[in-house]
Amino acid sequence: MFEKIISKTPGNSQPPRPASTPISSQAPASSASIAEAPSKLASPVSASSSGGQRNILSNDVHIKGSIRFTNDLLVDGRIEGEINSDGALTVAENAHIKAEIKTQSVVIYGKVHGNIICTDRVEIKASAEMVGDVKAVTLSIEPGAIFVGKSEVGTPSAAPKQNSPAPQGNAKKPHQDNQSGKAVAPAS
Repeated sequence: MFEKIISKTPGNSQPPRPASTPISSQAPASSASIAEAPSKLASPVSASSSGGQRNILSNDVHIKGSIRFTNDLLVDGRIEGEINSDGALTVAENAHIKAEIKTQSVVIYGKVHGNIICTDRVEIKASAEMVGDVKAVTLSIEPGAIFVGKSEVGTPSAAPKQNSPAPQGNAKKPHQDNQSGKAVAPAS
C-alpha cells in the first residue's frame, strides 16, 4: 500500500530502492492517527533537518479523520479531516487534501482545500492549488500557483487600535444653555 524508501548512506553507490511494507487489514480505514499507529500508515525514511524522521503516506492511501504527527510528514495520497502537528507537512504533487491544517510549516506541491494555520511558514509551489485561508509568519507563492483565499502573514509589532465612531457632521447637536446648564435643542 505504501513504499518505504531506504536512504543512501555515504560510500554506498547504489540508489535507494523501494520496498513494500504490508498494512494490517485490521486497521480502520475511516480514521487513523500517525502518532497512534506509525507502523500501519507511515514509514520512517530518513532524518529530517530537525533530527527527526520523515513519514510518508503514498499515493494509494486515503484517510478520513484526524492525523497527528511529531516530526515531518510527506503526503502523496488523499486526506479528508484534520491535520495537527508541531512538525512540517509536505503535500506532494499527487496529493489531494481537504482538511483544516495546523502545523509548524507546510510546503504545497499538490492540492489543498481547507484553512492553514502555521507557526512558521507556508510555501505554495508553482504546481500547487490552494483554496482556503492561510495564517502564517511567512508566506511564499511561486508564479503559476493557484491561491484562492485570504492570508494573514507576519506578526504585528503592536496591537491594532480600536477606531471610535467619528461624529457625524450633519447631525444637529443639542447645545448647553449657559444659564441653566440644561441641554437645549437648536431652533430650526
